[in-house]
Amino acid sequence: TMHRFDLAGGAVLEKGCVYVVPLVEGLALPEGLRAVANAKSSTGRLDLFTRLITDRGREFDRIEAGYHGPLYAEISPRSFSVVVRPGMRLNQIRFRAGDATLDDAALRALNDRERLVDGPAHVAGGLAFSVDLARDAGVVGYRAKPHTGLIDLDRVGHYDPADYWEPVTARDGRIILDPGAFYILVSREAVHVPPDYAAEMAPYLAMVGEFRVHYAGFFDPGFGHAGAGGTGSRGVLEVRCHEAPFALDHGQVVGRLVYERMAERPEILYGRDMGSNYQGQGLKLSKHFRAP
Repeated sequence: TMHRFDLAGGAVLEKGCVYVVPLVEGLALPEGLRAVANAKSSTGRLDLFTRLITDRGREFDRIEAGYHGPLYAEISPRSFSVVVRPGMRLNQIRFRAGDATLDDAALRALNDRERLVDGPAHVAGGLAFSVDLARDAGVVGYRAKPHTGLIDLDRVGHYDPADYWEPVTARDGRIILDPGAFYILVSREAVHVPPDYAAEMAPYLAMVGEFRVHYAGFFDPGFGHAGAGGTGSRGVLEVRCHEAPFALDHGQVVGRLVYERMAERPEILYGRDMGSNYQGQGLKLSKHFRAP
């Protein structure tokens, strides 16, 4: 059943429901310019599943070249009910002209020049990254609690993580993912995205269907870059297990970063002069929570 609701004064989006909301923005793309969208980092870390829809679109989050028309968001809170208000930004869009993706040879050359990770670079269809389950503090991640209160998306640094998350510890570098549960984990590698590039997180193997990694998955130019206040930043992994329990081991490859060349260097880099929340991050929940 679909219900209309008024966002004029805000609305509660309930856990387990699916909503389709018209966005303030529309698009008028010229021929040759296409676009792709994904959830913002804070959206993904709340397990707030968000996808972009266009009129007559053939797939989510992809906007064909030359599209003129409105935009809609499909929003499905999976772990927490949330309060949203007009003007809030849950997803982001980027525009592409031509193919700017680096192949493996170009990616290896870039790593030789810029050092994209703090350890050996494993390149195969992108830069492989693995999960860190051997952290000194003992806590390797967080699992969303099944019954919690509302989260107001306007409140930053407000909520006590203990009310919403259970800490996850590993035994001999291994954890067991429970079906239907949502986890926040972190990559073993510290990632660097140079200013003239961007990167997108992609699943390591499409045929591995036991769990899903990444809901946001876009790494801005300057992410982890020393000149923008970072010395490599860990990639936060938003993980949901599917039908069966799944064993995850320390150092297990769970995804890859696909790098793309920017048309030109941005005037402002991620982490510098823009109030970025996740530059230099390690294991970190969304900005709405106080530090554990």
